[in-house]
Amino acid sequence: SNLHTPMYIFLMMLSLIDISSTSNIMIKMLYMLHTQHKTISFLACITQMYIYSSLTCTDFFLLGAMAYDRYVAICQPLHYFILMSRTHCCLFIITTWILGFLMPLGHIHFISKFYYCTSHIIDHFFCDVTPIMKLSCSDSYVVELLTYIEGTLLLFPDFLLILTSYILIISNIVKIKSTEGQRKAFSTCTSHLTCVAMFYGTVLCLYVRPTSNYSPKQDKFFAILNVIVIPMLNPLIYSLKNQEVKT
Repeated sequence: SNLHTPMYIFLMMLSLIDISSTSNIMIKMLYMLHTQHKTISFLACITQMYIYSSLTCTDFFLLGAMAYDRYVAICQPLHYFILMSRTHCCLFIITTWILGFLMPLGHIHFISKFYYCTSHIIDHFFCDVTPIMKLSCSDSYVVELLTYIEGTLLLFPDFLLILTSYILIISNIVKIKSTEGQRKAFSTCTSHLTCVAMFYGTVLCLYVRPTSNYSPKQDKFFAILNVIVIPMLNPLIYSLKNQEVKT
C-alpha cells in the first residue's frame, strides 16, 4: 500500500507499455526464427506497425506526465496530494493513452494506401514505418510532413514540459541547504531522467531524419535498443535506485 501513489501508478503504466511493445514485436520474430517461416501478411504488418507506433507515442506522453509528477513532488510538496490526486492521475493516464493511439492513425492510413511495386522484402526485424516506406514507389512526402507536424505540435511540447520541469526541479534542489536533502531529491529524479535520455536518444536517431538518410544497419541497431534493451533496463533502473521498492 506504500506504493499506491501517482509515481508508482505511472511506473505500472510504463511497465505495461514496455511489455506490450516488446511482445508485439518479439513474439513474431521468435516464431520466425524458430520456424524459418519469415513472412508476414500486409494486414499483420500494418497492425504491428500501428501498435508499436501507438505505444511509442504513449511512452512519450507518459514520460512527460512523470516529469510533471516529480516537479510537483519537489517544487510544490504541500500541494502534491491536491495537484496529483487519484482523479488527476487517472486523467493523465487516460489522456496519454488516447493521444498515443490517435497520433499514428494518419501515418497508418497513408502507408496502407501506398503502392508497393518493388521488392516486398523488409530489411528489418519488424514492420517499422521507415523500412516499409522505403519499399513503396509512392511519394512519402505526406507521411514525412505529417511526422514533423505531429512532432512539432505534440511531441515537442511534451519534451518542453520535461525540460522545464527539470530546470525548475534542479533550481529548487540547489536551494536546499542540507546535503542529505539534496541527495534525496536528486535520487527521486535520476531514474526518470536516465529513462528519458535513453528513450529520446534512440527515438530521435530512428525517426527525426529524412528517409533519404536511411541506413538499415544503423536503424536496426537503434531499434534493438528501443525494443529490447531499454524495456529490459527500465525495471532495473527504477528498482535498484529506489529505496521504497527495495523495502
